[in-house]
Amino acid sequence: MILKLVLISWSELAVPVDGEVYQGSSTVTIEHLTGETKPLERTVGDAIPGGARNLEGMMVVKVTKSWEDSTLNRIVQLTEEGQLIKPKLQRWLDEFGEYYSRVVVALSLAVALLGPLLFKWSFFGNSVCRGSIYRGLGLMVAASPCALAVAPLAYATAISSLASKGILLKGGHVLDALSACQSIAFDKTGTLTTGKLTCKAIEPIHGHLGVTNGRSDPCCTPNCESEALAVAAAMEKGTTHPIGRAVLDHSVGKELPAVAVESFECLPGRGVAATLSGVKARNNENELSEASIGSVDYISSLYRSNGESEQIKQAVRSSAYGPEFVQAALSVDKKVTLFHFEDEPRSGVCEVISTLREKAKLRIMMLTGDHESSAQRVAKAVCIDEVHFSLKPEDKLNKVKAVSREGGGGLIMVGDGINDAPALAAATVGMVLAQRASATAVAVADVLLLQDNICGVPFCIAKARQTTSLVKQSVALALTCIVFAALPSVLGFLPLWLTVLLHEGGTLLVCLNSIRALNAPTWSLADDIQKLFDGLRNYFSSKFKSSSSNYVTKTVPL
Repeated sequence: MILKLVLISWSELAVPVDGEVYQGSSTVTIEHLTGETKPLERTVGDAIPGGARNLEGMMVVKVTKSWEDSTLNRIVQLTEEGQLIKPKLQRWLDEFGEYYSRVVVALSLAVALLGPLLFKWSFFGNSVCRGSIYRGLGLMVAASPCALAVAPLAYATAISSLASKGILLKGGHVLDALSACQSIAFDKTGTLTTGKLTCKAIEPIHGHLGVTNGRSDPCCTPNCESEALAVAAAMEKGTTHPIGRAVLDHSVGKELPAVAVESFECLPGRGVAATLSGVKARNNENELSEASIGSVDYISSLYRSNGESEQIKQAVRSSAYGPEFVQAALSVDKKVTLFHFEDEPRSGVCEVISTLREKAKLRIMMLTGDHESSAQRVAKAVCIDEVHFSLKPEDKLNKVKAVSREGGGGLIMVGDGINDAPALAAATVGMVLAQRASATAVAVADVLLLQDNICGVPFCIAKARQTTSLVKQSVALALTCIVFAALPSVLGFLPLWLTVLLHEGGTLLVCLNSIRALNAPTWSLADDIQKLFDGLRNYFSSKFKSSSSNYVTKTVPL
């Protein structure tokens, strides 16, 4: 067996295939794979998934999977399979059309051959009565299933319309499934939230005067929180690390003490250490302060006394903000400050949830693996009442199956991570925000929102309901045209040329009805009527204003 090694050293460079760390260590992020925003430390022997992005440090990765077993190859296979799947109505029309065509030919021959015997028609016709062959040809033309064959055109039109909005479907059958669903479940991290960390709190926990002995005197300038933020921002300047970017964003616009970094050392997988100027050293004001920022384990390991190290860990566990936040610790001259970070909700989510609840009449829920307090905090911010938290992937899967059985009509699952993949596959329709989604989630999803915009979810559902309605209308219109053209033609009331015109006209009407799927979707017939009324009112209003303007212009005296 040939050992394949890949050197990963550049910032933001992605690991190409699944493997394990062979040499070195680094910090990586897999938030686009699992939805987990907290960066991970990887050292020798640790497994690392394909697609993980390197944030800092250098490592050699040993490949453990071949291309045939890769997720990307699976995506290609699923895409090809999805393209072969047709909507249920289209499959029925294809099967029906085969038998229907045979029946039409048989009836046309029967009219042509049996007409003279049963109804005393002549074969070739005369000035008084059209012949049976003429009537049989008219029936064959009028009853031809051309209009029925193009009725599913609305599916292709809708898929094209959705693609122009950055929404890809794996087939027209997805539209039928979407229109039938009565429930929708959202993952939290990366779906309802941005996946971008924001600093929620700064908490002195060890070594500060106000913390250790109850004194209210500040031990930092101008205060402990401001000094900690100034130090952390100075150390993280220019970083690509999610926590570092969150610190810098939090420091923007705030009046902070001036801090300069004299020397700097990056410790891959652990944190950052630096020597600072602008911060007074506790023992000697002439000395430069030593500072470190990183994981709680890294900061606590800097304190050689086991008792003091355990005190820091205990202070973190007993933090007033709880364990639900992503945490990083800062040590400055034996003073430890804890930073709390949280994933912020996406903008416009409340409007999306309101639309799905009031317009689409869907049951809405959140399924997340986060703790209760974090899940409830986000759910309240995005206006979701039903929350299921602390769920493992198998728990999400079981919940999706249970809701689908209980509610009937099916369930839509919206997620983006590997941990969502089982639920996405089991749901009636799986939807992902593709720009942040894991390759596994993309592989099992039915709908991909390429523009990473959650506002595309209600648009997609409304478009699906509009499309299924248009297809049914097209089928009814096609059958109506066939009946109204075929029956008069057989009875001899229509000439052949008019029969052809009616037949082709019906097919054209079905095509025109199908391309209405390009229009903006509405939620109900009442909305359609209101939209039509508003359009007519605006049209006549503009015409009236134009004619009034022309009249005034013409009557102005010279």
